[in-house]
Amino acid sequence: MKRKVLVSLLLSIALIFTIVVFSAGDAELTPMEQLGKEIFFDENLSINGTMSCASCHAPETGFTGADSKINKKLAVYPGAIETRFGNRKPPTAAYAGESPILYFDEDEELWIGGMFWDGRATGWMLGDPLAEQAQGPFLNPLEQAMPDPESIVTKVSASEYAELFKKIWGTGAFEDSATVNYERIARAIASYERSDQVNPFTSKYDYYLKGEVDLTEEEALGLEVFEGKGNCAACHISQPGPEGEAPLFTDFTYDNLGIPKNPNNPFYTMDDEWNPDGTEWIDLGLGGFLEAAGYPKAVYEAELGKFKVPTLRNVDLRPYPSFVKVYGHNGYFKSLEDIVNFYNLRDVKPNKWPMAEYPYTINTDELGNLGLTNKEEAALVAFMKTLSDGYVVTQP
Repeated sequence: MKRKVLVSLLLSIALIFTIVVFSAGDAELTPMEQLGKEIFFDENLSINGTMSCASCHAPETGFTGADSKINKKLAVYPGAIETRFGNRKPPTAAYAGESPILYFDEDEELWIGGMFWDGRATGWMLGDPLAEQAQGPFLNPLEQAMPDPESIVTKVSASEYAELFKKIWGTGAFEDSATVNYERIARAIASYERSDQVNPFTSKYDYYLKGEVDLTEEEALGLEVFEGKGNCAACHISQPGPEGEAPLFTDFTYDNLGIPKNPNNPFYTMDDEWNPDGTEWIDLGLGGFLEAAGYPKAVYEAELGKFKVPTLRNVDLRPYPSFVKVYGHNGYFKSLEDIVNFYNLRDVKPNKWPMAEYPYTINTDELGNLGLTNKEEAALVAFMKTLSDGYVVTQP
């Protein structure tokens, strides 16, 4: 009994510490950032007042899914209307503000930028993919399910932070059109998502780059593998930028890793209104968006089954050690160890995993047969754990 009490106490302390780390410093936000934060955490901005942006993008997990049970069983989260589910796991809302407007790089022959797993928040309308992404979930019937921008603006105008909105946009702001104010709401959210609270760069690796801490022997080996034999840094940039900018661990491109279908994805059992293909539904990612956007087959076909390269910052951040985080666009993998093993051996032991959801555009050049030893796989995981924000540097 004493041991159970001690474990419970330690978990509580860990959770409190996490909350302190990510709620500290509100006074340091600009008025625009603070407005965005208020909106981000406002559950009233959903059809039934039960779901906010933070419901799927929680600070304590690195601004991604915050329910261990959902992660373990489904990976995909219910919307405000609990019988409705999206079709992908929540991506992180942190460290995303540098993603450029979606474009095709002719030299690299790669699509770069945009937001969402499939890039559909292109930035082509607002000039800011992050702001366009912020507008999506409010009106998505599978997420916050609000009927129209007018209803969202009305709720904001009646909120406790309405005066802050008017302070920023003018005393007569709510007299402007819903279109104008909906854009203002989105830009405020994007401002918060670009703030130091959401992107603090306080991981052990950040302090290592500053020369303030040393990596352990295993972590250092992991970094060596990450930048060398593992080829991870080809997409997850790990070194500072030309002006000393902290690395974001993504190049904002798209790739097909060969991830299998997640058989527990609740989207497969959704009504025909939302998923007429049922269990035969295939997530076509970027290519699916480009096809829907009217691009010719010569453009979209090569992008089918590709998803945006996520940042690895906070990839292991969790409120307590046994909390389950999930990986891949559909949350198929339930641990870093599992997805690293998949990257390493996908093409060596193909029968270890089900067939890829979309097998025709799989990247076989940069992963699938890395030749990593068990020790190197474990070291990679150890290194990625140094990317969690909230690391405390202890003075000697």
